[in-house]
Amino acid sequence: RLDKAESFLSTIRCHLHYLTGRADDRLMFDVQMEIAERTGYTSRAGTRGVERFMKHYYLTAKDVGDLTRIFCAALEAEHQRRPRFSFMNLLSRSRTYEGFRTDGGRLTIEGPGAFREDPIKILRLFHTAQKYDLDIHPAALRLVTRNLRLVGKEFREDPEANRLFLEMLTSRRDPETTLRRLNEAGVLGRFIEPFGRVVAQMQYDMYHVYTVDEHTIRAIGILHRLEQGEVEETSPVAIDVVDKVLSRRALYLAVLLHDIDMGRAGDHSVLGARIARKLGPRLGLDEAETETVSWLVLHHLLMSKTAFKRDLNDPQTVRDFAAVVQSSERLRLLLVLTVADIRAVGPDVWNGWKGALLRELYLKADEYLSGPGASERSTRVEEAKSLLRRRLDGWTDEEFDAYVEEVPSFYWLVWDGETLERHARLVRRVQQEGDQVLIETRTDEEREVTEITVCTPDHPGLFSRLTGGLSVAGANIVEARIFTLFNGIALDTFWVQSADDRPFDSPDRLVKRMREALAGEIDPRRELRRRPPWPSRMQVFTVVPQVLIDNKASATHTLIEVTGRDRSGFLSDVTRALNYLALQVSTARISTFGESAVDVFYVKDVFGLKVEHEGKLKQIREVLLNAIADPNQKSETPDRRRRGRAAGEARARRR
Repeated sequence: RLDKAESFLSTIRCHLHYLTGRADDRLMFDVQMEIAERTGYTSRAGTRGVERFMKHYYLTAKDVGDLTRIFCAALEAEHQRRPRFSFMNLLSRSRTYEGFRTDGGRLTIEGPGAFREDPIKILRLFHTAQKYDLDIHPAALRLVTRNLRLVGKEFREDPEANRLFLEMLTSRRDPETTLRRLNEAGVLGRFIEPFGRVVAQMQYDMYHVYTVDEHTIRAIGILHRLEQGEVEETSPVAIDVVDKVLSRRALYLAVLLHDIDMGRAGDHSVLGARIARKLGPRLGLDEAETETVSWLVLHHLLMSKTAFKRDLNDPQTVRDFAAVVQSSERLRLLLVLTVADIRAVGPDVWNGWKGALLRELYLKADEYLSGPGASERSTRVEEAKSLLRRRLDGWTDEEFDAYVEEVPSFYWLVWDGETLERHARLVRRVQQEGDQVLIETRTDEEREVTEITVCTPDHPGLFSRLTGGLSVAGANIVEARIFTLFNGIALDTFWVQSADDRPFDSPDRLVKRMREALAGEIDPRRELRRRPPWPSRMQVFTVVPQVLIDNKASATHTLIEVTGRDRSGFLSDVTRALNYLALQVSTARISTFGESAVDVFYVKDVFGLKVEHEGKLKQIREVLLNAIADPNQKSETPDRRRRGRAAGEARARRR
């Protein structure tokens, strides 16, 4: 195994040196695809050639690590001096645990033939180590790997083996460590065969940091820590909800299986749900639990897609989401699964803003599913008006009534009392002081965003100019809500974060850039074009531009979802195109997933209606696709690849 690993890694290293024309041992994104082609890895159904190549690389690295641990343990045992007699040595002598003994405090097995006599002992070894919080001796792990052939069809169907595995998976004693041990020993992929296909399976993008098996095991660990209350700082609702979950075994199995068929042709959620229906009964789950696991795997992306891409203040969004979820128990399960899944994607993926969006969706869906106790829309509007009236104690009834007449009805359902008051006072100042721009900022520490409110007389291109100014200032816009009162005054609110997904310490620069953009003192498009769109190592990624238009997601708005490769000025170009199309944006959700930008806009036409004319819809698609076309994205052709190889080899010869 070491000989094969050395040969494979040396081959990659030589290709890397010839490709770059210098001594370079970094297997970066921008060379992985080229080396995969050079070494003969081709794409197959559901898996790209570069992903197959990197899977081989990770498996080889795993082999090296496993064998190194075995050698180190052997060397340690060989050179360990015989200790002198002491009272402490008596306490550290070998002990017995359920048929296993300890050696140097680590659990091991008697005799090389023990597993052949009783194959189920393979799982019982890990089960006992977890139960008594013991490490497993490398010699025992080596014996496990040598007997992996025993984990066959008969082993997998054994009721005792399945009982032991389910207990380890759902244990209160650190299931993450146990699953990682099982995976490193090769047992997990043999016992749960579909899991074996995703071991070392990578996804060739900038969003997914870990291989699928590592991501899954980390998600199990996060679920365990949620139960222990160890991640409350940005997941308070999930902490409260996880203790109310009734289907705990179903939840853990759903987390284990949610990406089980990643990398194969077809929708991995649908394929994974089929696997769950087969695997549940084998592991000892009843029919109801199995159905719950299958449903969770099928819909494990539903909550994040809804929370991050839809307007949660649109009643249609909550109704559609609740229609799929149907019960409070499923809602709780889906929330916890979603939090564990997102937090396990990578170290910097989760933040307070995402937590706040999921919390908001959960609470609104829970209120909707609770039935008759939920407040009616009209009642909530009147309650909001009454609350604002009490806060505006310096206003006369006539002034307040005149203000209310200018505000759209759906506006009252969006904001809390403090924000309603701030907006009312801003609008009054603009009315009294004439044509001016008022900009207020505040930091929302809980959501980890800076909130910017702009109040000014509306005019064409306002939203586009504001987003352009914010982009020039280096702000990442995560959401925007745009209201235009009946008197023509715009109330636009932006939630922005810095490059490290945090609020801005000093938002003065943001305000300055927005004012400059509104005044025409800077051209955001020109400023953004001067910046490099990506570091050079990112240029290798391609994202197919896509424009989706949905007239069913909202009863009052047309939803436009724009996907493309993220770059400087992406959002500015999109908003400029929307302005050119004479579309009124009410809400925008801005998301970035690695190299992909996914922006969702709720829009109306110039008459305040949904866009339904086929000719207009076709024009929207064409204009937006043209706007998001990446001028820096080079199409990769065989000729270009050959020229690149020739250039690299020529540089190597010159050296």
